[in-house]
Amino acid sequence: MSAPERIPPRSVTATDPAAATLLAEGELTVRGRIREASNAALYCTVTHGGREAACVYKPVAGERPLWDFPDGTLAGREVAAYEVSEATGWGLVPPTVLRDGPYGEGMCQLWVETVPGAELLALVDGEEPGPGWRAIGLAEVGEGRTALLVHADDERLRRLAVLDAVINNADRKGGHLLPAAGDRLYGIDHGVTFNVEDKLRTLLWGWAGEPLTEEALDVLKGLRKALTDGGALAARLGALITPAEIDATRARVESLIATGTHPEPGGQWPAIPWPPV
Repeated sequence: MSAPERIPPRSVTATDPAAATLLAEGELTVRGRIREASNAALYCTVTHGGREAACVYKPVAGERPLWDFPDGTLAGREVAAYEVSEATGWGLVPPTVLRDGPYGEGMCQLWVETVPGAELLALVDGEEPGPGWRAIGLAEVGEGRTALLVHADDERLRRLAVLDAVINNADRKGGHLLPAAGDRLYGIDHGVTFNVEDKLRTLLWGWAGEPLTEEALDVLKGLRKALTDGGALAARLGALITPAEIDATRARVESLIATGTHPEPGGQWPAIPWPPV
């Protein structure tokens, strides 16, 4: 009798409803380390119920303390960013869970394969961005020469700019933008978010001071409701970030609704992360 044929596991994508369950309950196997990361970040596979996916596992034990983010963990804030993203309905953060792993509790996030597509960032000569682009600021490009750093005038980036304003993202770099299949765009690396102080640092300043879209305002009003005491989102965030950080998130949502505009750099904190990519 021949051996039964092994059925290969089905891969899971970021839009699959089963992705979060797979990440939370699957068997996690470390395959290697992502050396570019400043904290421990491990490339893994996770399998469960005939399904499989690649993922990133960041154990809390591998986090470096940050003086300006003394409360909670990077892993908790990464998961909190995913929860807020899901509450918007925009799906801008890959499925992310907090779970136990080979090196203890940590963040586990689905690995997203990028696809070639339209440029999101560029350096251009002159002082104006040109059609289809938004200006970020001037950048030194060597030998005393400067160029204008721009990002695409892309609705997906605009939504991400709103999400970053809500979660107070202190590190939105170009390398954190992942264009994926199906014309999707994901943002990753949200460990330095939700601070009670204004720390917004981003490359997505192209809409600063401009009116928010009606869609964004509707989403923000939905977030306001979800963040009330007893709201579904507030309950989930309560296990991930501090009560003061949740209150500050509520205040940022209220401010965005009240002003009806994209935030502008505050001037008391570097507005653009370094390095920008």
